[in-house]
Amino acid sequence: MSGVFITGTDTGVGKTEVAAGLLAAFKARGIPAVGMKPVASGCAPGDDGLQSDDAVRLMAAGSLDLPYDEVNPYALADPIAPHIAAGQAGVDIRLGRIRNAYAALAQRAERVVVEGVGGWRVPLGPALSVSDLPNALGIPVILVVGLRLGCLNHSLLTAESIRARGVRLVGWIANDIDPDMRAKDENIATLAALIDAPTLGVVPRFDLPKPEVVAEYLDLEPLLQ
Repeated sequence: MSGVFITGTDTGVGKTEVAAGLLAAFKARGIPAVGMKPVASGCAPGDDGLQSDDAVRLMAAGSLDLPYDEVNPYALADPIAPHIAAGQAGVDIRLGRIRNAYAALAQRAERVVVEGVGGWRVPLGPALSVSDLPNALGIPVILVVGLRLGCLNHSLLTAESIRARGVRLVGWIANDIDPDMRAKDENIATLAALIDAPTLGVVPRFDLPKPEVVAEYLDLEPLLQ
């Protein structure tokens, strides 16, 4: 397994925190690993054009210094759905460009952690969505579950859709994002019983999560087989 794709039950569930934690966990094992954010909206001007805060965080957590445009081939300014932001910017998001950037990263490191944008079925264009990327890159998926009311339904529907696409769901990670959620342990137990994939971690809620700290709550073993 040279790469893994990180998707979530929704936007704002902690995909970047988990992806950065995985990078830190690989580094702690002595495995060179780099992050990738193929498409990002809500980007701000940086030294070399528009830059995503998520992509910058993945770059900082990775093992190597990389060209920004390989990590984030499509950086879009407006903080809206990526296909709408791309349309307003006159940008056509193409799989070929994403594949080429991924291939370049895979030649540099043993592992590439690819973070999606939004949730699993977010459109990227008229005939393209986030759910098309893992098959195009030939990598399995990790599902990040944001622990909040409604996560059971969102998680099970997403897991079903991942398998319907013929993609391997290599595991799922619970991320505590709602301090007021009730019956968290019971929700986690329900997910563990109903998602036919291993639980790779339960990440507690942090105000400013550091990748090295998140890594302590993640189980890499299923990703090393």
